[in-house]
Amino acid sequence: MADESSVDRSTFSVSSFSEAEEEDKAHWLSRTPQERLVALEQMRQINYAYDPVSDRIQRTLEIAERP
Repeated sequence: MADESSVDRSTFSVSSFSEAEEEDKAHWLSRTPQERLVALEQMRQINYAYDPVSDRIQRTLEIAERP
């Protein structure tokens, strides 16, 4: 565990919610529509605990007997 003297406190800032909203808006307006959609999809997957790799339709194998 690192002691308190090794923490870089210059990376943190305290601001009001209205300031944070303005900064967030400016950040997303500076991104391309493609980047916004990628971020939106990531947030959707996190919010709904969705993993596109593991959540696939199960494949079943059926052997049909021919007469």
